[in-house]
Amino acid sequence: MMKKSLDRQRSWMKIPPWLIIGAAGIMTAIVVVMAVRNTHREKALTSQTLMEKGATIIRAFESAARTGMGMHWSGRQLQILLHETAGQASILYMAVTDENGMILAHSDQTKIGEKLYDRQKIQSLEVNTVEKWRIEDGSNKQRVFEVYRNFAPMAGRPVLDHSGGMGGQDWCDWGQGGGTPSPARQIIFAGFDVTPFEEAQAEDFRNTVVLSSVLLLLGIGGVMMLFGAQSYRLSRRQLQNTQAFSSEIIKNLPVGLITTGSDGRVAVVNGAAEKIFGLEASLVSGKLPDDILPANLCNLNDVIDSGEAIIEREIECAVDSKAIPLSVSAAKITNEMGDFLGNILILRDLGEVKRLQEEVRRKEKLAALGSLAAGIAHEIRNPLSSIKGFAKYFEGHCEEGSEGRKLVAVMTKEVDRLNRVITELLEFAKPSDLKTRPTNVNDIIEHSLRLIRQDANAKRIRVEFTRDEQLPNAEIDPDRFTQALLNLYLNAVQAMENGGILAVRASTAGVNEIRIEIEDSGKGIPSESLGSIFNPYFTTKSSGTGLGLAIVHKVIESHQGEIKVRSAAGKGTAFSILIPTQRRKGEIHGRQT
Repeated sequence: MMKKSLDRQRSWMKIPPWLIIGAAGIMTAIVVVMAVRNTHREKALTSQTLMEKGATIIRAFESAARTGMGMHWSGRQLQILLHETAGQASILYMAVTDENGMILAHSDQTKIGEKLYDRQKIQSLEVNTVEKWRIEDGSNKQRVFEVYRNFAPMAGRPVLDHSGGMGGQDWCDWGQGGGTPSPARQIIFAGFDVTPFEEAQAEDFRNTVVLSSVLLLLGIGGVMMLFGAQSYRLSRRQLQNTQAFSSEIIKNLPVGLITTGSDGRVAVVNGAAEKIFGLEASLVSGKLPDDILPANLCNLNDVIDSGEAIIEREIECAVDSKAIPLSVSAAKITNEMGDFLGNILILRDLGEVKRLQEEVRRKEKLAALGSLAAGIAHEIRNPLSSIKGFAKYFEGHCEEGSEGRKLVAVMTKEVDRLNRVITELLEFAKPSDLKTRPTNVNDIIEHSLRLIRQDANAKRIRVEFTRDEQLPNAEIDPDRFTQALLNLYLNAVQAMENGGILAVRASTAGVNEIRIEIEDSGKGIPSESLGSIFNPYFTTKSSGTGLGLAIVHKVIESHQGEIKVRSAAGKGTAFSILIPTQRRKGEIHGRQT
């Protein structure tokens, strides 16, 4: 867990700072634009509301004035109407001025006759028949929203004079018509207190700022979460890839691997370990090692728990009543914090190594024996020739059928037998000097079978040969290979005293290899003797020299081949020879199992 946490922290650190700053900047810009637009929208809405309210009040006042003029109101009544109309909430004042800014009527009667604005400012307002608005600072620094336009209740009629009257005429004269000259232009103003609206706008602005800040934080948080989610997916993908990579490595390791978890139970068993102990990973996962592994292997846990790592310790484990030599390495598994996660066992089957070591020792022994035998054979063969010569001499001086003649015959026979043994010994001891050439193996087998056909027929043995016409030529020494086949045939014939079947089969095996199988139905070889049959002077026959199969092994080995044997007492014996069609450079010996 700690490692995963560190990996996540590292993945966060891998995010470029400019990317985070850029995302935050974009989010800030979006929120600021939204806030400014919202503020402008609120101001526009407030202005429109006040504008519509001012226009409505002005039109209402104008309509009332028009009605009063029809009823012959006086200027005082119009002043009263103006004062009452301006008494509504949020209206600061209402005033009617001439085109020079002189106040003709005002909600505050004391201001009549004063100037509201000078002529220059009145001209800058560009007053016409359509309502306009502006924000003005009042005399007491109070901000005023002012709506204004031309004031004309009835076009072409007398208007207010400077005293609030009717310009020298009474209201009743307005309805008479006549030749009254067109009055000067007059302007009506309505001023509103904008403080409540500004306070509302300030509150809205504060709410907008708060909401925008929340949105900004949420946006930045969302962006960071997106980066976090992306980082998590990347970390998860990397973890899955690492797990798949590790799983394939463990699965295809050529050595056995077993791990236990922190609870001491089996967590991982790879294919090589399954093969060594005959286990199935799916069935042993989660079990205690004591329940599935040999006792002496489980005892290594005590050594591991003591903190001592085991490196290449050789032990023998009993599996299915069979002793398997193993090289064992073991250690604790801990994380970066030093927490215990489990144990690991690495196992290497030393069976093949031991066999190869034994084979090397055997070859060294045979080489020494061959050198010794060659020297002794040469020393013995010369005296044998003299002994045989003297035997022939005495044979000529003995009468036919006499005891001396019989003794001479026995002496001659034993000399011949000893000479034959020495010949085989020399054959075995001398270096393999092969004269190879591309040869049809089918023809070699048929030729060698013809040589033992008479002996087989004498013992009622049926010879069967399965020929393979697709068999490629092999680079072999025909004479030496024929000698090896003959030795195997003769052993098979001698093992079938009461008749039987000698079957020979030739076929292709793999790429550029030929397999020859020689099988008999004789008495078989005891299981305890199978490991020694290729050793010199080892024989189970009373009259054998023990060099026949040793010579066979040497010939096959010289051809860079391999010979195997399987046999069961009373069920016959089968030899399997595997030879390459082309000799491999740099290889000087074969294999034997």
